[in-house]
Amino acid sequence: MSELNNISVEVGQAASAAPKVNLMGLDRDAMESYFASIGEKSFRASQVMKWIHQVGVSDFAEMTNLSKVLRTNLAEQAIISAPEIISDNLSEDGTRKWLLKVPGKSAIEMVFIPEDTRGTLCVSSQVGCTLNCSFCATGKQGYNRDLTTAEIIGQVWLAKHMLAEQYQTDKRIVSNVVMMGMGEPLMNFDNVVAAMNIMQDDFCFGLSKRRITLSTAGVVPKIDELKEACPVSLAVSLHAPNDELRNVLVPINRKYNIKALLEACNRYVADSQRARITFEYVMLEGINDELEHAHQLAALMKTVPGKVNLIPFNPFEGIEYKRSSNSRINRFRDILHNNGIIVTVRKTRGDDIEAACGQLAGDVMDKTRRAEKFRQSLSEKIQ
Repeated sequence: MSELNNISVEVGQAASAAPKVNLMGLDRDAMESYFASIGEKSFRASQVMKWIHQVGVSDFAEMTNLSKVLRTNLAEQAIISAPEIISDNLSEDGTRKWLLKVPGKSAIEMVFIPEDTRGTLCVSSQVGCTLNCSFCATGKQGYNRDLTTAEIIGQVWLAKHMLAEQYQTDKRIVSNVVMMGMGEPLMNFDNVVAAMNIMQDDFCFGLSKRRITLSTAGVVPKIDELKEACPVSLAVSLHAPNDELRNVLVPINRKYNIKALLEACNRYVADSQRARITFEYVMLEGINDELEHAHQLAALMKTVPGKVNLIPFNPFEGIEYKRSSNSRINRFRDILHNNGIIVTVRKTRGDDIEAACGQLAGDVMDKTRRAEKFRQSLSEKIQ
């Protein structure tokens, strides 16, 4: 229902005119409420959602199973609008990254990663990020605002139809969506949940819960809310096996420590014997990749149904962290494996276009002054 409050005004529209509701961002409940508010039957919601998300129509005149009167009324009081594409880059490995313009003089990024058995779309949830993880390019950009539901689902909408053109097929190309782009999804809870509901709707994208993954740095109360509202696959950005180190790498740990986080993870999967949490662990040379860290992490993993995804660090300008060597990553992996932990090493994709994990930065009009402070510290180091 929250997207009913996120209204858009067309360019050039008179300031005195009533703002138009962006139907791109309405989930089923919100869409049915919208049609009820204009005196229409609830089944119109399914018709319009199918036109928007499956067919890709953004012009009400093309919705031929709606009456001419209804189409005219919709054109007068509603719009169907996704973010505007600023740039579109293709990596040598097939990864594709878009820079998308959003209101507020800012831009966000989304990434598509093609694989043999699936196509994964990495979607942003905020302009910048409310958190400040020390190794993340997005965090160093600061924070401007939360994305609306329309701006979140608009990324999926754009990717679906642009990839269909690229691959010249009507078959589903985006098989998985990961809320792992710019931002902390659980800090934009209502809009993210509404967007994920649209992703799952059979009249929209028809993705199952297990094909949608939300990644969080550990906003514990919201993990519990997510379980009740929209229990999709969960990934946790852990990155350290003890509180002392995690306080530095992932500052939200000072509010919700590892013990509280793992307890929330156990609650999240308590009703399912098969469900597992994915714990993401970026590999930083000499910081969190020592033998003792591997053994500490193995001990933690024995307390929660989960698997570990080791992520080679992707460096960016101004950061002093270095990527762990392959030998150190493999040694770390083997220790976890020998302790009975399911562990994988993520293959780096799209780093030639800065689309790899941790590299998404966009163009943020930073309200926090975090980006300014980061640039200042970089300048001081150079001098």
